[in-house]
Amino acid sequence: MPGGLRRRARPAPALWLILPSLVFMAALFLWPLIVGVGQAFSGPDGPSLVHVRRMLDDPYFWQATRNTALLIVVLLPLQFALALTMALLLRQRPRLAGLHFYLWVVPLAISDLAAGLVWLSIFTDRGYLNSVLDHVGLGSYSWLSFEHPVTMFLAVVVAELWRATSLVFVILVAGLQGIPRDYDEAASVFGATYWQRLRHVILPQLRPSLQVALILRTILALEAFAVAQALTGRNLPLLVGETYQWYYNLQNPNVATAIALVVLLLSVVAAIGYIRLMRREVTG
Repeated sequence: MPGGLRRRARPAPALWLILPSLVFMAALFLWPLIVGVGQAFSGPDGPSLVHVRRMLDDPYFWQATRNTALLIVVLLPLQFALALTMALLLRQRPRLAGLHFYLWVVPLAISDLAAGLVWLSIFTDRGYLNSVLDHVGLGSYSWLSFEHPVTMFLAVVVAELWRATSLVFVILVAGLQGIPRDYDEAASVFGATYWQRLRHVILPQLRPSLQVALILRTILALEAFAVAQALTGRNLPLLVGETYQWYYNLQNPNVATAIALVVLLLSVVAAIGYIRLMRREVTG
């Protein structure tokens, strides 16, 4: 080679760098999605809407949709308010802050079904709650009876609030650690109150963490199943619980797949909506 110069090796195309991720996503998401769509929209004689119609004609499907939507509307504001309060308290670095953090994240180590069984032991007719009420002379109450849908729903909300708030809490704590204290201290020097600093300094910089937590919790709330199943069975149907019923009990995987696609569609719509909403607030 003239001048003894070596020919430079051509850099690898970017496609080769992302190819393992593409293969991984195709194997774990794209191919199951294609199979699921084919299973939900196919009949004995080819493409058909028979399974979708059967899903829509099932009264449990509409009850499950209503209950799932109501669970999200009630649960998410409570979780974010509680998680943000705990994260802000921890930001003040109280005594034994590390112990407080580990106590608050203990539910992360407990599975959904185990959490449901724990709260079942509390809310069942002969559970701990009724034992305390009997002891103080207030009598007992059938919290999980199908005759009391309100308390049955509230029991699921309380159990999910205890089980899943720690996930939001961890995300918000991580986000708060990335916010420099200089901005907060400067605002305090110029006379801003704590609530003004929270609204105009802390929360705007915490927006990316709030967005991630909101998307994750909405998707996980759409997939809520084990806690409600342990507490109420089918007395409080949820969407993912209906996929279980159709797949295992009714032996109809086609309708189960159709309901699963509804959950997937709602998750995608919610995620896109949150991203667009947050981006609009930033640009606005």
